[in-house]
Amino acid sequence: MSTLAHTMMTAARSADSGLAGPGDLDRYPYAEATVPDRVGTPSWEGADPELGRVGRRAAGSRGRGLHGQLVQQLGQMIVSGDLGADRPLVPEEIGQRFEVSRTVVRESLRVLEAKGLVSARPNVGTRVRPVSDWNLLDPDIIEWRAFGPQRDDQRRELSELRWTIEPLAARLAAGHGREDAQQRLSDMVEIMSHAMGQGDALTFSRADTEFHTLLIQIAGNRMLEHLSGIVSAALQVSGGPVTGCDRPNDVSLAQHARIVDALGTGDGAAAETAMRQLLTVHPEVERVVPAPREH
Repeated sequence: MSTLAHTMMTAARSADSGLAGPGDLDRYPYAEATVPDRVGTPSWEGADPELGRVGRRAAGSRGRGLHGQLVQQLGQMIVSGDLGADRPLVPEEIGQRFEVSRTVVRESLRVLEAKGLVSARPNVGTRVRPVSDWNLLDPDIIEWRAFGPQRDDQRRELSELRWTIEPLAARLAAGHGREDAQQRLSDMVEIMSHAMGQGDALTFSRADTEFHTLLIQIAGNRMLEHLSGIVSAALQVSGGPVTGCDRPNDVSLAQHARIVDALGTGDGAAAETAMRQLLTVHPEVERVVPAPREH
C-alpha cells in the first residue's frame, strides 16, 4: 500500500502563484499610487490579529509563508464582502495592520490582481474589483467562496460544472487506452475501498480527488485538462452531500469501479453513463441538475 499511498498523495492542483521576478517589484505602481480620498477606507476588524506573527504559527496557505498568509487573509475578506467593490487598499496601512513588509504587501496584491480581485492604477491606487471581474475558476477563489457567505451558490455552481465536464472527460478517456493511467485509476479505487473499510474519510477524499483529476487529464483534450484543478478544488471544498463522491459508500465506490472497467474495454458510452450516475447518487443533486433522461 505504501506505493499506492504515495501516488494518492500527488493529487494535482494547478494555481498560478503570480509572484514577481526579482527586478519587477520596483516597477509595480503601488508605491507611486496615491489615494485621492480616504472615504470608505476599509476596516480591518475582521482580520486575523495573529497574521503578522505567522513565524510562530504552523505553516499554511500552501506553504508560501507570510506572502501566502496575507493573500489568504485579504482574499477571504474580499470574497466575503468585508472589503466591498471599489474600496481602496492602501499598501502602507496593510503592512502596518498585518505587521508585514512592503515587499510582502506588493507581492500579495500582485497575486490578488492576477486573480481579478483588485486593480492597481497610477494616481488611483489599489481598489477592490466587482465580482464580475473575478476569476471564478481560480482554485483559491473557489475555496474562499465555498467557506464564505456564498457557499451555497458556490456548491451549486461547482456541481453544475462537474456534471457538464466529467461525463465528457470519461467518454474521451475511454478512447485513449493508456494502461498506466487505467492502473492508477484502479489503484485509487483500491485505496478508496480500503479507506472506507477503515472509516478513513480523509484518505478516501484524497484518493477520490486523484481519481477525478487524473481522469480529466487523460481525456486527451487540453482545454479540459486545464479544468482539472477546478474539479480538484470542487472535491476538496464540497462541504456536503452534493455528489456521490462526498460521502464514502458502496454505491459511489461501485460507480468508480464501473468507470475503470469501461475505460479498460474502451467503452466511452458506458464510462460516460457511469460518471453521470456517480454524480447523481444523492437525491440532493437532482435539484441542481436533472438526472440523465432515458431514451
